[in-house]
Amino acid sequence: MQTNDTIIALATPSGAGAIAVIRLSGTGAIALAAPFFVSIRGKDLNQQKSHTIHLGHITDQDRTLDEVLLSIFKGPNSYTGEDVVEISCHGSPYIQQEIIQLFLRNGCRMADAGEFTLRAFLNGKLDLSQAEAVADLIASDNAASHQLALQQMRGGFSNEIQQLRQELLDFASLIELELDFSEEDVEFANREQFNALLKKIASVLKRLIDSFAVGNVIKNGIPVAIVGEPNVGKSTLLNALLNEERAIVSNIAGTTRDTIEDEISIGGVGFRFIDTAGIRETKDVIEGLGIQKTFEKIQQAQVVVYLVDGFSLLVDSDGVEKITSEMNRIISSNPQKQCILIINKVDELTPDQRTTINQQLPTALLLSSKTGEGIDQLQQQLLNLVNLGQLRNSETVVTNTRHYDALLKALEAIQKVQEGMDFGISGDLLAIDIRQALYHFGEITGEISSDDLLGNIFANFCIGK
Repeated sequence: MQTNDTIIALATPSGAGAIAVIRLSGTGAIALAAPFFVSIRGKDLNQQKSHTIHLGHITDQDRTLDEVLLSIFKGPNSYTGEDVVEISCHGSPYIQQEIIQLFLRNGCRMADAGEFTLRAFLNGKLDLSQAEAVADLIASDNAASHQLALQQMRGGFSNEIQQLRQELLDFASLIELELDFSEEDVEFANREQFNALLKKIASVLKRLIDSFAVGNVIKNGIPVAIVGEPNVGKSTLLNALLNEERAIVSNIAGTTRDTIEDEISIGGVGFRFIDTAGIRETKDVIEGLGIQKTFEKIQQAQVVVYLVDGFSLLVDSDGVEKITSEMNRIISSNPQKQCILIINKVDELTPDQRTTINQQLPTALLLSSKTGEGIDQLQQQLLNLVNLGQLRNSETVVTNTRHYDALLKALEAIQKVQEGMDFGISGDLLAIDIRQALYHFGEITGEISSDDLLGNIFANFCIGK
């Protein structure tokens, strides 16, 4: 892993724009940029203070490439911890490439994906969980995912993990010390205090692990499957929610034969709506495959919106019983799944018919996908199903699968230590499980990491970050 050279990359999206930012980082970044920057006030770039901006031209021998603003950040007070130069030039792709090629010919190397943030991690500017949050922050597309990423990048999660790790490490040191005096049969670590600490750590780990159920779906968009029989208005509802003609709508049953997905933000939370094929008995092979996919999406969804045609419900004597049976079947297959029952096409019903439905199915939401009646109530109900308490209270919420896996392993190791304490096993055996728990804590923040792990994490970053 080469970190002693100077790297360069375009920090803004590629393509034409008003301006573009080209970033250099390395111990020789300022000295390397100085010969090619001509200040309009004759300044020597090497003599300028950190965190200053200078107007001038980038030149290649006697050719001026562009008028630019050049920013200087001297290490260790920079994003990467090294000397950093940022060149704000005009956004012509030609100008961008000319400047980058100039520095590549004169000692720079093209940065790998995420290499600026990798250097920030290696130079102690960020821990590993904060570095991963940078990518999440860039990818955030709604208020909730943005808040989660920002909280993690500011160190909320890593601070909590580091505190637990330090407390455990202090006790581990005392137990390790006992091993050096095993013949004297002395105890340096108070077993009652240690047991209380283990219970505290286990409690915090369980809370963090449970928060992943919320954090993961918020980060990736909460999947909502819209299901029901053919022609109950599923595609019309999707179009109404998205406020665009996303799905084909017709009065022919079985129009939707494959799943259609799209995302919107409701109240700052991302929802991924999935329009599915109508559930019915069919001999059509293609439609049958679509219905099979419907049941797959029901299993994958966090929320199921079950649509029923209001008029069909009234004329079917067994309608309420069928709906109740189907809803129970969906819920029983996954007790954690949330289900919303919607009676659609209520614009075609009389007030008396609406009252009858309310009496038969008091928890159902009356809605018209066609007129938009009830759409606001559906959106509010979807928000109510999402547990945003942790976000509002600024509690730590886990969003990263790697962190979740490490937390599970750390909890398993802590539980083994607790079992060992209960059975009164020797300190040397306790120390083994304590070291394992410390190892998994270290995996999260990066105290313990491998080149392969770092390569996998930073390979998902954009180049220039």
